Amino acid sequence: MLAYIIRRVIYAIPILIGVNLITFALFFVVNKPDDMARMQLGFKHVQQADIDKWKQAHGYDKPLFYNRAPTEGNAFTDTVFFVKSVRLFAFDFGNADDGRNITQDISERMWPSLAIAIPVFIVSLLLNITFALIIAFFRASYVDYMGVVTCVILMSISSLFYIIGGQYLISKLLHLVPISGYSADLDTATKFLILPVIIGIVGGIGAGTRWYRTIFLEEISKDYVRTARAKGLSERLVLFRHVLKNALVPILTGVVAVIPLLFMGSLILESFFGIPGLGSYTIDAIRSQDFAIVRAMVFLGSVLYIIGLILTDISYTMVDPRIRLGVR
Repeated sequence: MLAYIIRRVIYAIPILIGVNLITFALFFVVNKPDDMARMQLGFKHVQQADIDKWKQAHGYDKPLFYNRAPTEGNAFTDTVFFVKSVRLFAFDFGNADDGRNITQDISERMWPSLAIAIPVFIVSLLLNITFALIIAFFRASYVDYMGVVTCVILMSISSLFYIIGGQYLISKLLHLVPISGYSADLDTATKFLILPVIIGIVGGIGAGTRWYRTIFLEEISKDYVRTARAKGLSERLVLFRHVLKNALVPILTGVVAVIPLLFMGSLILESFFGIPGLGSYTIDAIRSQDFAIVRAMVFLGSVLYIIGLILTDISYTMVDPRIRLGVR
């Protein structure tokens, strides 16, 4: 297993380089260093001397990918891409273009993101599996048909509708919770987090329930289920003991891979509810054309996703002993 993990980590290096390269290229296709300087300096009509000074102070005065300087051996290393990218692999995110320390920002903003993501993740998982089991238990009945139709309807509704509708109904009309905001105090933070957590759960019920229903129905059609029924076991016992247990492997595929990404937060929820998490942090960086933050968040998201995939493969062996990481 150790050899497998080391091999996957080595495979991840070119992937991270490719992701960083694509992010860099896409960002500078629509943004030039001069435009970034004007954005950070706060006004469009600025002297070129001020722009050059800002670029030099932030390391954007070098060529992007290839340096035609006469000095030997630095054609690719003395570039913006190389200088800005190498330290990422040591998790040195440096400073944002406005001078803030990115690592410190991430360490502070991850907690509001987790305060929303963890309750949404846990409650959604339990509800989705429960509803999917109920629908699968009453398969080919009106309960199944109505459940599938309801899931499709919930999936078809935009998450913005849930957010705006929830803010209008629960906050503006009923005055149960604030429309937006956040508090670091545990006693007052709950009232700010209740609404975004509820909306996050409701927005994912449709897709989650339908996905788990498909998994359970696939398991129900297998031979071991027919054997269990032939032995006289009740449908309820077959479903909740045997089918649920054997469906853990495909369930882990989605569950374990998502766990590391909980740190990244929700872009939409945090932006609309004023939660100072990593999701709103990324959105604000895109708006202000702060490449340092965008690059750091994309890189961090890629690392967490790769960690999730490795954890998924490792968890397979815990659930199903027949799976061995060394044999594929």
